[in-house]
Amino acid sequence: MKALVLGAGIVGITTAYEMNRDGHEVTVIDREPEPANFTSFSNAGLFAPGHAYAWSSPAAPKILLRSLWRGDQALRFKFSTDPRFWKWMWRFWGECTPERAALNTTRKVKLCTYSLDVFHDTVKRTGVDYDGRTGGLIYLYRSEAALKAASAKSRILSDNGCRIETLDRDGVAARDPALAPVRDKFAGALYAPDDESGDCRLFAQNMAAWLKDKGVTFKYATTVTGFEKDGDRISAVVTDKGRETADAVVLCLGVYSPHLARELGQDLPIYPVKGYAITAPMAGRNNPPTIGGVDEETLVAYAPMGDRVRVTATAEFSGYGRTHRPQDFETMLATMKTLFPDGADWSKASFWAGLRPMTPEGTPILGPSRMKNLWFNTGQGHMGWTMSHGAARITADLVAGKRPAIALDGMVAAT
Repeated sequence: MKALVLGAGIVGITTAYEMNRDGHEVTVIDREPEPANFTSFSNAGLFAPGHAYAWSSPAAPKILLRSLWRGDQALRFKFSTDPRFWKWMWRFWGECTPERAALNTTRKVKLCTYSLDVFHDTVKRTGVDYDGRTGGLIYLYRSEAALKAASAKSRILSDNGCRIETLDRDGVAARDPALAPVRDKFAGALYAPDDESGDCRLFAQNMAAWLKDKGVTFKYATTVTGFEKDGDRISAVVTDKGRETADAVVLCLGVYSPHLARELGQDLPIYPVKGYAITAPMAGRNNPPTIGGVDEETLVAYAPMGDRVRVTATAEFSGYGRTHRPQDFETMLATMKTLFPDGADWSKASFWAGLRPMTPEGTPILGPSRMKNLWFNTGQGHMGWTMSHGAARITADLVAGKRPAIALDGMVAAT
């Protein structure tokens, strides 16, 4: 079967791998000049089933409203005139009940734990390098009350396959000696021993090279502009460089997936949520982090990657703009200078902002479209690296007419 994968971010690359593994003739199309050059460019790097909570929670509305006058909130909300934003936000608000948050978290963690298994199999089969680190991830809490609440909340994860341990401050220092000098700032942490980290972009680029050697075709700097239809099938994908035909088409275009889906009469509830990232060199520094983690008070995440550390934070509901200002990174830098003052050369940090393709539920959109030969694999949001491998295997199974390994309740587009 000839297959077209639209998008060469981490979701598209992993989809191409699974489709190629199943024996299909695969072509990948992307408007960027190389793989993982948009949302996946500066991914947080955390492969984190142990942090698979739904963003749409009972606490989210108050945080978003506070962000209108406070710039230090992990979730930020800016007024928009885009009616699609308000439609998306209304659905997000509806997911912020305790019952919906629990359901969405359960669905997320099941996909994430499955994806971790698929990821391990992929790495074993391919040997692709990605500056990966095993040894778990650590989620830091500054007060006893917050730690106790987090431990109780984590049961929803442990009940669905995640190993979660509670650490006191000495346990924190033992798990990551780089935190020993600041152990007294924390009451303790939750530790997910099976969580990992690694450079999502490096993985995607090296996997693309591996796939090219396996016969996969990549067409970069090529923008998908629409579809030609023949009844209930896609007869051709139209690009700015001509037509592409295939037996199967998989849409993996992240925040731009809804634009093309509307041509098919389908409304995908995906909207961009801006995230911010810092990358700083660790060469020559004395006390860099040894494993990744999250400071839960500021929701600043960090991950060591080879000779550098990646720091990410913030979910800003502000449309498709990717601009950033120095003050957008102040909380992130302050947090890292407190935790790891000599862990990286913060004076040489590079700064980036990108768009996460979020659904109101936080789960991706997978499966069939209204067209019999087009499938969706999109909307992985802030957990694209973590979800991508499982979502790709699920997609390949669906294309082959096989039953996926996990239930897709709440993840299939309305037709």
